[in-house]
Amino acid sequence: MDRRPTIIDVASRAGVSKSTVSLVLQNSPLVKTETREDVRRAMADLGYVYNRSAAQLRQSNTGLIGLVINDLRNPFFTEFATSVQMALSAKGFACVLANTDEDPALQAQVVAAMLEHGVAALILSPAYGEVEATFDAIARANVPTMQVLRRAVPDVARFPFAVPDYRAGSRMATDHLLATGARRIAFLGGLEGREVTEQRMSGYLAALSAAGMAPLHLPGRPGRAFGREAALRLASEHPEVDAVLCFNDLVALGILSGCAQIGRRVGHDLKVVGFDDIEECAQVWPGLTSVRCDIAGFGRGVAETVLGWLETGTQPRPETVTPVDLILRASSMG
Repeated sequence: MDRRPTIIDVASRAGVSKSTVSLVLQNSPLVKTETREDVRRAMADLGYVYNRSAAQLRQSNTGLIGLVINDLRNPFFTEFATSVQMALSAKGFACVLANTDEDPALQAQVVAAMLEHGVAALILSPAYGEVEATFDAIARANVPTMQVLRRAVPDVARFPFAVPDYRAGSRMATDHLLATGARRIAFLGGLEGREVTEQRMSGYLAALSAAGMAPLHLPGRPGRAFGREAALRLASEHPEVDAVLCFNDLVALGILSGCAQIGRRVGHDLKVVGFDDIEECAQVWPGLTSVRCDIAGFGRGVAETVLGWLETGTQPRPETVTPVDLILRASSMG
């Protein structure tokens, strides 16, 4: 068995009901000696280990699932975490949440603590870097774990991966900018060498290649400060750039601020497209065109997948890619 055996597995092996196994685990006198021995034998054969703290949580109609996020300051990840937590709560599960602030050492620490407290599963939007300590500990504990939104280890058979279709989103956004007449399109933000940057750029590169245009990437930590600085840098160093696709909405919102500072008209002098479609995109002026990842729906889907893994033993697909849309607003429409 390539996953941690469950009480359902024990019941099936012993030929009894799940409730009978529960009674055996509680040392109930209601179970016949022969049946008790059958259940104990099945537990030994399967390597089932009784987690008493988790059992206590289940008896109070809850379970415990760890949710580890690389950057909760980003509204994109906050909305994802909220949707996961609400979906788990609706099914009677408790969620323990940790922010790693892009620190792999802190990530290893919080994951180890969650494992010590008997989490039934982990949902991990991982930090990049030296992540071996994190995933080695998870592998030893044999706890079902999903990587989401970004992939830190390639072993998706053991650690399944779910992500919105970043490639399709960036292709859609770039094709839109080309259709509006953009002649020089830059990609702003994202750290070089990271898979998530490559994924979010891949559709952009493909669209420009098809159009016979050269790409321009200004890399950087994807936040508002970088976006505002990039707006000033584009005006002075790359005045020919008339459209930008941003790594995320925070970079794009920074671009709007920087353009306001220098008097450059967004949507006219510079067309701007963000990525993620956080709530603020519809509230700023001009409204920000963005690739919508339906992060709330994505979070609910991840929660349902993990619960199915726990409750029925349904192994997630190694890689799940969810559809995206392009939401058009004034920042790219003029």
